[in-house]
Amino acid sequence: MDGSMSFEKHDMDFLGGRRLRRPRMAGWSRNLVAENVLTPADLIWPIFVVEGQNERQPVATMPGVERLSVDLAVEAARAAHAEGIPAMALFPNTDPSKRTEDGAEATNRDNLVCRTLSAIKDAVPEIGLVADVALDPYTSHGHDGVMAGEEILNDETVSILVKQALVQAQSGADVIAPSDMMDGRIGAIRAALDDEGFEKTIVLSYAAKYASAFYGPFRDAVGSGARLKGTKLSYQMDPANAEDAIREVEQDLAEGADWIMVKPGMAYLDICRMLKDRFDVPVFAYQVSGEYAMIAHAAQAGILDREAAMAESLMAFKRAGCSGILTYFALDMARRING
Repeated sequence: MDGSMSFEKHDMDFLGGRRLRRPRMAGWSRNLVAENVLTPADLIWPIFVVEGQNERQPVATMPGVERLSVDLAVEAARAAHAEGIPAMALFPNTDPSKRTEDGAEATNRDNLVCRTLSAIKDAVPEIGLVADVALDPYTSHGHDGVMAGEEILNDETVSILVKQALVQAQSGADVIAPSDMMDGRIGAIRAALDDEGFEKTIVLSYAAKYASAFYGPFRDAVGSGARLKGTKLSYQMDPANAEDAIREVEQDLAEGADWIMVKPGMAYLDICRMLKDRFDVPVFAYQVSGEYAMIAHAAQAGILDREAAMAESLMAFKRAGCSGILTYFALDMARRING
């Protein structure tokens, strides 16, 4: 053999004896030097709720995800708690007859979400409950706020959101999570919660919520997609912008937010890391419906290994600095971790 093409051990001298593969050779050594660890305690499980009894409605665009009636939502909470999942987030599919221009059903103390919050809190008091504050599941036009012509009215919307947050807190919500992106809603909600004796209620602000194409299956699940008139570009953030996220987070923290959310998650891991490095607060991310659906549909088609892709995608959030992850994979992932 030509000496120039041969390879001898002494030719590795330039490495100084360092072999980076060495710690990767065995499972025990890989575990010892793992920089990030994903546990069930990192997960928040979002579920969709509907009216009825023993009612399951598959979400066609989200394989493996179902809308659940209140009684089955309680059973889901028991299953989540048993696997060590610390919190759940609730999203309603509101009866079309209760959807109005002003989204008034959002402030009804007996609405679907409030009844589900109360039922779960009574049955599984140990699990944290996250309540979404926004009007899109309740409006006839599918927007997160009230409208005048083509305009989303900011201050008028905030007044309704405050009432929505209060009925949710009264129903047992541990975390109020405004996702509407109206200006000033965090300060108004925080002040109202404190005035009504809910000083211990956490505010998780969707501070960096982008106008994303990845929300489609969620809108199907809550029944707002076909109703949506126009776009949400006047209040949700431009995907081209990163510095906007800094300004939004600064403002929401100044108004009293405890935690912040980045939504979507997988397409915005750079935003998660930037905010984690800049602000000394817990950063959460939402692996949204479209991100879930891409993996789930690809797995159904035999393109991806579902469990491996699920685990890898969720570890990316931990690597980006997230304290917690909202994901439809939560129960499956927790069961996988727990063995």
